[in-house]
Amino acid sequence: MKRLMLVCLFFPGLFFSQTSGKVIRISDGDTITVLLKGNEQKKLRLAEVDCPENGQPFGKNAKQFTSAQVFGKTVDFIETKKDRYGRSVAKVYYGNGKYLSRELIKAGMGWWYFSYSKDASLGQLQENAQRNKVGLWQDVHAVSPWEYRKAKREESKRRKFESSKAQIKIKETV
Repeated sequence: MKRLMLVCLFFPGLFFSQTSGKVIRISDGDTITVLLKGNEQKKLRLAEVDCPENGQPFGKNAKQFTSAQVFGKTVDFIETKKDRYGRSVAKVYYGNGKYLSRELIKAGMGWWYFSYSKDASLGQLQENAQRNKVGLWQDVHAVSPWEYRKAKREESKRRKFESSKAQIKIKETV
């Protein structure tokens, strides 16, 4: 066990590799695409933050913030896992070690994604942004992206149900 700990301490690259790439696309506040060596593109979902969806209040603001911070720049990232859509979840660093997720939360452009993060300091940054009404926290009715997505899914299910009910009534009357 001690040997494994020493290996992790002195050779962290064996377990967590840091990669660099140029940011060539911003999909939304928490999803970017980087161009790697060999012209390979990689889509990255930012770790520990969830930004408003496109179409949700402050969604465009979050996208613009992310773009202003990293678009066209070379970033370093550490992939932490794959999400259920196959995207790489990554911690993205830029400009002398700034952590992009931290900057988004501090600027009030995203929620600390506490379900997928153990970094309580991000929660403190969110509380500060809320208290100071920074970014999306100006909206007293701000809805987290996960609640927004859940409501959209439920609305979609309701519409499908209503549509199938209407089709059944049409068949019954024919």
